[in-house]
Amino acid sequence: MISLIKNLINYGLDVFWALVPLFIAFIIFKYTSFKISNSQFWIIMKGLVISFLGLVLFLYGVELGFVDTGIIVGEQLAMLKHNWVLVPIGFILGFVVTLAEPAIQILVEEIEKISTGYIHKKLFLFFLSLGVALSVSLAMIRILTGISLWYFVLPGYIIVLILMRYVSPLFVAIAFDSGGIITGPMITSFILALNVGVSRTIETSNILIDSFGMISLVSLVPIISVLILGLSYERSIGREDK
Repeated sequence: MISLIKNLINYGLDVFWALVPLFIAFIIFKYTSFKISNSQFWIIMKGLVISFLGLVLFLYGVELGFVDTGIIVGEQLAMLKHNWVLVPIGFILGFVVTLAEPAIQILVEEIEKISTGYIHKKLFLFFLSLGVALSVSLAMIRILTGISLWYFVLPGYIIVLILMRYVSPLFVAIAFDSGGIITGPMITSFILALNVGVSRTIETSNILIDSFGMISLVSLVPIISVLILGLSYERSIGREDK
């Protein structure tokens, strides 16, 4: 019980200091630029308090329920005789966890809203989840085979630079924002813990290089998948113009 309270206090302090700059900026703009009524102000304050409580409980729940689970699942899967099943299982888990990532849900909603429906949120979420799923599968291949991370990262960014020449600036911006936001609490807790468990069990694997190298792949491959989506949009627009 004492450890529970201590952990909640620690997460509460982390979330509090993360929200303080946002609160200060809002107060400054309220008295300088914003014109909102007192009732609207207290609604926003209520939302801020709910966000604070929700983030504290969510982050603590993720650590309590996903980190240890991910490590245990990764260790058990790596012990299988045919441990190549880690590749398709990693694909499925990466796809599903992305669908459950709260930050991604906000991202796809905002993208559809800002683009006025031009970019459909379900299609965008599918391509983003597909990119994460592929990156987790590649991370599993690295752990099983010991292939250097450079053989994935360097060609990957070359592909990104090539695709950027044929995709609109809108999709380029969205792609790189997606690569940054994709490493949310769900993915970095469960999927990273899964890789740690697998890497810990595979004798030829380096737990520091192989498991944490997964983050670079998760940040890279979704950028490529979103740029491919943008390329398909560009081609469809070209066919319509013709």
